[in-house]
Amino acid sequence: MSLEFSALEHQLLAQVADLESDPSGAYNFRINGQPYAHMSTANVKITPKKGKSGIDVRVKPNTKGESVHIPVLITDSGRQELVYNDFYIGKGADVTIVAGCGIDNCGGEDSQHDGVHTFHLGQGSHVKYVEKHLGTGAGTGGRILNPVTKIEQDADSAFDLETVQLGGVTRAVRTTTAKLAAGAKLHITERILTSDRQTARTQFDVVLAGKDSAVEVVSRAVARKRSTQEFISNVRGTTQCYGRVECDGIMLDKAVIRSTPQISAENVDATLTHEATIGKIAGEQLIKLQTLGLTAEDAENMIIQGFLA
Repeated sequence: MSLEFSALEHQLLAQVADLESDPSGAYNFRINGQPYAHMSTANVKITPKKGKSGIDVRVKPNTKGESVHIPVLITDSGRQELVYNDFYIGKGADVTIVAGCGIDNCGGEDSQHDGVHTFHLGQGSHVKYVEKHLGTGAGTGGRILNPVTKIEQDADSAFDLETVQLGGVTRAVRTTTAKLAAGAKLHITERILTSDRQTARTQFDVVLAGKDSAVEVVSRAVARKRSTQEFISNVRGTTQCYGRVECDGIMLDKAVIRSTPQISAENVDATLTHEATIGKIAGEQLIKLQTLGLTAEDAENMIIQGFLA
């Protein structure tokens, strides 16, 4: 990359933002609580907020095929921050936004990033939003992430949210709220991996307020050792609409997974479904892979990688 980053920062960016070189579109990098570099394009304008940490991202109507990268890195032990980012997506625009936060903590104090991202989608617009979180470092201090995503969708807009916790995060509370107008579509894919004594809690609250709006929430969770995960979803259908919630979890060792999918149909034409499955890896799957020459540990890891893919 022509932008100057340390070897550790390069490594984190590759994992949380899929960046091996400079991004081709607009970007905003934040490192250790401070803005590091940002660039706008003709169709995407990034403006620092006044009076508080964060940015405003404005995408012009009918913008097509552009990307926005907004990764955050923390490598200082004891660093804690709260950031507010607002996204205004113009009518008919179609963009990809890649966020993500990597915390490398090699010290004894907790490092924490809390981010509040609010999306305002114009009529007929489409956003693909990818958010990856990762904790690394050999220190005893925590690696804490609390992302909040707020989504407001105008008529016939579409929002694809991919949220991933790659591992190493000591504690996380992930909160997503959304309100959909007529014909709007929301698709959420969540993948979370925890181990040791880590905890992760996610909550989705979605209101299907417009006729023919639709949401699908698909969660995949793997909890190892003594970690704990909790999944909560609440989908409300107030008109003719469609909603589906699916939560699948794999538990290993002495881990705990709790799932509470809730649906509320408030109109006779609302169609809402939910399902949750939690269990261990099937023994026959492990045996089959071991007969191909894999060790028990390698077989287990392969199954987990496939499940979270």
